[in-house]
Amino acid sequence: MAISTLSKFTVPLANDQSSASQGLLMPKLQYRFRAILEGFGVSTPRSELTKQIIDITRPNLTFDNVTLDVYNSKVYVAGKHTWEPITINLRDDVNNSVTKLVGEQIQKQFDFFEQSSAASGIDYKFTARIEMLDGGNGASAPNVLETWELYGAYVENVNYNTLAYNVSEPATITMSMQYDNAIQTPQGTGIGTTVARTIGTLSTGGGQ
Repeated sequence: MAISTLSKFTVPLANDQSSASQGLLMPKLQYRFRAILEGFGVSTPRSELTKQIIDITRPNLTFDNVTLDVYNSKVYVAGKHTWEPITINLRDDVNNSVTKLVGEQIQKQFDFFEQSSAASGIDYKFTARIEMLDGGNGASAPNVLETWELYGAYVENVNYNTLAYNVSEPATITMSMQYDNAIQTPQGTGIGTTVARTIGTLSTGGGQ
């Protein structure tokens, strides 16, 4: 195949767009990531669970709809936002490392022996970090392409999952983690980066 034909791949561009500046971009790959929890459990201040992770979800953000009824029509504006919980699936190792960390975190949130709650959120909340990598390893250290930082996190739900005689799969622990806020880094990546906004008084946009 002639190299010149490579410019023919993907969607044809509009006449005013240059194919030289809009090539097919390399995607981030789902399996190139690591996850770090800071202040999770009590054994260590920084727990990198990457090697025990099966999968993890990235943040999901939802805005409430506020409906304004105006004469014959309805206008919608964005209301309060909600960060949906993320889910992390872990392999339950024979050293009980994952079970111990998860148990410590749950016990921080609520003392099941004494049946007493934590006095405040700062007593048990932690920070979660999800880093997407470029695939480097060994002498060629990986570059971090994107980082999600989740603040004020706690375990909303923990499931020690099923055991079965008829499968050869590892035992797993699934956690659902709620958090107060999330940003993307480095600055300029997306959520958390300041953007210019026009200060106005209208509830709806219009055409020219």
